[in-house]
Order: sequence, then C-alpha cells, then structure tokens
Amino acid sequence: MGGVPVSGSGAGETNAGKRPNGQLGSWFLRSGWSKGELARQVNRRARQMGAHHISTDTSRVRRWLDGEQPREPIPRILAELFSERFGSVVAVEDLGLRTAHQSPSVAGVDLPWAGPQTVALLSEFSRGDLMLARRGFLGSSLGLAAGPALIEPMQRWLVPTAAGSPEPVPPAAARRPSRLSLPELDLLESTTAMFRQWDAQCGGGLRRKAVVGQLHEVTDLLQEPQPAATARRLFRCAAELAELAGWMSYDVGLQPTAQKYFVLALHAAKEAGDKPLGAYILSSMSRQMIHLGRPDDALELIHLAQYGARESATSRTQAMLYAMEARAWANIGQPGKCKRAVRMAEDTFLDAGLDGEPDPDWISFFSEAELNGENAHSYRDLAYVAGRSPTYASLAAPVMARAVELFAEDDDHQRSYALNLIGMATVHLLQREPEQSTALATRALQVAKKVRSERVNTRLRKTVDAAARDFGDVADVARLTDELGAQLPETAEAV
Repeated sequence: MGGVPVSGSGAGETNAGKRPNGQLGSWFLRSGWSKGELARQVNRRARQMGAHHISTDTSRVRRWLDGEQPREPIPRILAELFSERFGSVVAVEDLGLRTAHQSPSVAGVDLPWAGPQTVALLSEFSRGDLMLARRGFLGSSLGLAAGPALIEPMQRWLVPTAAGSPEPVPPAAARRPSRLSLPELDLLESTTAMFRQWDAQCGGGLRRKAVVGQLHEVTDLLQEPQPAATARRLFRCAAELAELAGWMSYDVGLQPTAQKYFVLALHAAKEAGDKPLGAYILSSMSRQMIHLGRPDDALELIHLAQYGARESATSRTQAMLYAMEARAWANIGQPGKCKRAVRMAEDTFLDAGLDGEPDPDWISFFSEAELNGENAHSYRDLAYVAGRSPTYASLAAPVMARAVELFAEDDDHQRSYALNLIGMATVHLLQREPEQSTALATRALQVAKKVRSERVNTRLRKTVDAAARDFGDVADVARLTDELGAQLPETAEAV
C-alpha cells in the first residue's frame, strides 16, 4: 500500500501534470459542488476512515482539477463521494486519477473458492484492517466492484467443489483431538450473536473493531488442524463475523471495505456448507448495491440468493429475500413486480416459525416491524422513481406507520427505529406535509444521537435538506435545520 502520505499536508500530491484533468472536471461540474464543499467532504470522509492527516482545502481541489495527481487515499475517497452523489459506481479511473498498485489478494472480488485461500485472505484482510485503520490506510487500496465484475464471481458460489463443501480435513488431522473444546466453540458462536445485538442497538460505529478482532481470532483457529465438524462450525462463525464486519463498515460509510468483507463472508459460508447463510450475505450485498444506485446488480444478487437457498432457507429467511427483491424492483421502476414481491414477502412471513425449522440467529432481526419497514420503503422508493408519485406515497404511509409503531416498542433495534422514522418523514414530504415530516425527523434526531451510524446521520441530513429546499419558509423546518446542525456532528469516526 505504498504511496500513502504520512506528512501533515494530507493530500500528498505527486508532481503536477501540465494538462487539466477534464474527466475530474466534468464530474465536478455536474455534481454542483463548490471547491470548498468538495474539500470539506473529502476531509470528513478521511476522518471517518481514520486518516486524520488529511487536510484538504479549495486550493488543493483546484490543483487536482488542473491536473495534479493526489495520492491514496484521496482518489478512493473522491470515487466514493462521486459514486454516492450520482447514484452509480464511479471508478477512480473514471475521474482521470491513478491508483496505487494492488496485490491480487487485496484488489477485486474474483477470489479462489477454496478453504485454505479463504482462511488466508480473511486473516490478511482482518489483520490489515486492525493494524492500518488507525493510520488512515483503511480502504485506500480497495475499489468497488459492480456489474459483471461483481456478479460473475459471486455466481460461482453455487458451483460445487470437487470434494463437496467444505473441503475434507486430512485424516491425520481428523483423528487428532482439537485444542478447541466444544464449550469454547459454543462461546465463540454466542459472542457473535452478542456482537450482532450490539450492532442493532448501537449502530456499526461502536464495536466494529471488536468484531474484526474476533474474526481474526477465528481465522487463527482455522489455520490449526481441526476435525471436520469443528472446521465447519468455525467457517460458519467466520462467515457470520465477516458479514457483520461488512455490515458495520457499510453502516459507517466504508463501502469498499464492506464489500470486501461480504465477499469473504460468502466464501466462508460456502466452506461451511451453509446455503441459507450464503443467501443472507448476498442479501446484504444486494442492499449495498441499492444504496449505491445499482438496483440491477442488487436484483441479480438477490435472485442468486433465492436460487441458492430455495430448498434450505426457513420461511423467515425467504420472506426477507422477497422483501429485498421488492426493494430492487422498486428502484428499477417496476411497480407490478415490486408489488408481487411485497405480497410474497407478506405471505411467506406468515409461515415464519411454523415450518418446523428453527431460525438461525442472524435472521432473528427480520420481525414484523422489519417486514413492514422494508415493504414501506419499497413503496416509498417507487414513489421517487415515479416522479414523487402520490399514489405510491399513499401505499407507503400506513405500512411505514406500522413499522414505526412496532419499532418504538423495541429497544433492541434503535437504528432500525431511527431509519423508519426518517422513512416516514420522507413519505410526509412526498405528501407535502412538512410539519408532520419535521415532527418525525425531530424524533429521529433524538435516536440518532444515541447510535453510531453514519447511514442514519446521512439519511437524516438528506431528509432535512430536502425539507429545507421545498418548505424552507415553514417555521418548523427552519427550526429543525438549525437544531440538526447544532446537535448532530457532521463527522462520525469509524471504529
């Protein structure tokens, strides 16, 4: 990861080129940002990554536009910012910028589907995350994959290995007693469940490093000889921890890091022979693609998940997959297919807990409240795709209200409560009801201050900004705009 600046200058530019960077200039002009605003966003994202040495100003932005090449992690930060601005993946190369050399083990998502390589990559990536995040290197050598570059490698999840999955443990190792006792293995699994509960309560920013550290410990155990049954359980534990590390990274805005963890989690789930867990990981990847404005990729991923777990997933898991399918169809702009997927999610959820199969802990979050929240967001997304359609907004309103009501009674899922309050606020904006929207956003602000989630903070800021644009003369909107700036800090450091 050479080329990362360590001096106080922050931007670490190489010698200037003599020709303006027309590609960067084009994206910059279309963004509508000023040079100062772009500089502030770069600094904020750098602090989220732990790169506190980054200190960008308008003059540096001007020099980049004039052709200077910033060093890592600036190109990756710019790519992330423009991707989020335009709702599609904008690569570093699209900005006319150069990236640092990437080793095959770090770059990309097309990785070997084999147990030893999966363990080695998990160990390498989690160790690098733990060691380098505090020095500002986290994510600087990663890029987001999308389209065929993402979908085609993930399709290999369904290809059986020559000897089945997971790979057999050598006979000598299988006969050797494991140093890991069954009570210790049980404790590892219960610790993973505890981390998941903390994330739901407090957001991804509070315990991310602890999850990554636990993942690294599990990879150490996987590098020791283990009986086949123990190895499967350890791979399953590694898959759950890697998915959770990815989810927490996504929650605090570290998108390339999140995608890498998701990919590694899917590899580990394949080694564990756990297709429902693999489907769940793919659903997390699908959600990230929706967030990044890639609903077609999201739909491909969720269909891959549904096909892979069609015979093994519980009704609760299948209902969650249908709800995510609906989100993808909504963002593509297919109301008929979206409504069908919503109905399938509702119908399948009725069988949750009645199909004789116990639900794994990782799907326990998908409650009636979550089902209503997902389906309401699908209708809300349809409303935006259809040009702020009042019809779809009216479909979203009662379903979102039910989700808010249920989450208000659930102290264990405060982040989801905040996100659904914000979702309901956006529905009221679509219905041109600024006072009701402001009341809900104010409640969301109180919850947001208790959780460490950049995703919550960003959605709340965007909602209040939208209210200010459309209803800036409403007293409640003006008050909340001032209150948001005073009470919710613009930066949230990922930990």
